[in-house]
Amino acid sequence: MKKYRQVALGGTFDIVHRGHLKLLKKSFEIGLFVTIGVTSDEFVSEKLNKQIKNPYPIRVQNLGDILQKEIKVNNYEITKLNDSFGPLMVSDKIDCLVVSSETEEKGKTINHLRSKLGLPAIDVVLVKLVLAEDGIPISSTRIRSHEIDENGFKINK
Repeated sequence: MKKYRQVALGGTFDIVHRGHLKLLKKSFEIGLFVTIGVTSDEFVSEKLNKQIKNPYPIRVQNLGDILQKEIKVNNYEITKLNDSFGPLMVSDKIDCLVVSSETEEKGKTINHLRSKLGLPAIDVVLVKLVLAEDGIPISSTRIRSHEIDENGFKINK
């Protein structure tokens, strides 16, 4: 039985890797419906100062393909994030946020801000980072720099 009515998670999802899959699978395991925030190109470059490989439409398309073909779900929506909080600051339907240890603090901040807005607190579910074969977390940055592949295996240069 699903524990939450609506689960949220967010990210850039530039190159979807095993770490993303773990977050996504956990979200669908515990939630009846999942809202996935994908950062806009402007937010990524201007606010997060990140370099990405794929523009927003491609990232959304790739994520949708993975959700359909690998995770085999259709109980979700993908929303554009132009800030760090997206629908979490306006929706009283979301009752859970799935985070990694990299974003765990954001969950505390979100609940603090929600209480100021008169919104109920949401549960924050932590998913441990997935480590590559070298013991360092898998990340899109490491994949883009050709250190590792999407499964965390070292790439021989």
